[in-house]
Amino acid sequence: MPVLDLKRLRLLRELKIRGTITAVAETFSYSPSSVSQQLALLEVEAGVPLLTKSGRRVQLTPQAEVLVAHTTQLLERVELMESELVSSLTEVRGTVRLAVFQSAALGIIPQALTLLADEYPELRVEVTQREPENALFEVWAREFDLVIAEQYPGHAAPHQPDLDRVELCVDELRLGVPSARGIRSLEDAAHLPWVMEPRGTASRHWAEQACRRAGFEPDVRFETADLQAHIRFVESGNAVAILPDLVWSGRTPSVHLVRLDGHPTRTVFTSARDASKDRPTILACRAILNQSVAFL
Repeated sequence: MPVLDLKRLRLLRELKIRGTITAVAETFSYSPSSVSQQLALLEVEAGVPLLTKSGRRVQLTPQAEVLVAHTTQLLERVELMESELVSSLTEVRGTVRLAVFQSAALGIIPQALTLLADEYPELRVEVTQREPENALFEVWAREFDLVIAEQYPGHAAPHQPDLDRVELCVDELRLGVPSARGIRSLEDAAHLPWVMEPRGTASRHWAEQACRRAGFEPDVRFETADLQAHIRFVESGNAVAILPDLVWSGRTPSVHLVRLDGHPTRTVFTSARDASKDRPTILACRAILNQSVAFL
């Protein structure tokens, strides 16, 4: 049997993860036909059928599933090898691909990038905004190296295999209201319009549950993932919102903030793959992120 090409094996694994050849092509900036050709060559190398047609899609054969399982282990071993090699160096250099959610991007990242540039000038950090649920999956799938994610009370963030989880900080959640409304509790906001994040997000689920526990169904008239838009809706007197303290990092709140019963907090944490968490670049980023939250 010819030696199996690891790059082609990775394409097969990505097909297992993403479901379609088009999605694999988009991930690697290839054309779908190029991906199909590489998978066809892998079939020749393996000497067994790897894909079967199912309508407009393709499915992996049992033999392909075997290759995918071993490819995952191979990629982990390669990453461990690279980590040990890099760990033998004393200089922190290279690229870290970091995924963050919006309030972390606004409240933590600017300070962290400044500190990183001063302490590790040879380290390049690429920052992309992603929703935490998707970002955790994408770190596992090797699209990012490190993620800053969040977990709301009673709402566990998704656990991906082979990812660690290190707490970064806790962030109090408060009710943001227009300054002149005289609202002193969540119950006082029962009759007001609300702005919340889109359905399906952990923050939306938690906010709705908090309102229901307070005895009312929130009148959600405005829906956006942009927390800066939430603040503007509240500032203008058009809505109320539950806002994390992190959005005010480095500045004075522009709306009146009401503490909620029990002083609920969300947990902000970082995750990296087990195979790469000890790389000097990852360790350096985490150390600097810890320094940054100490300034909050």
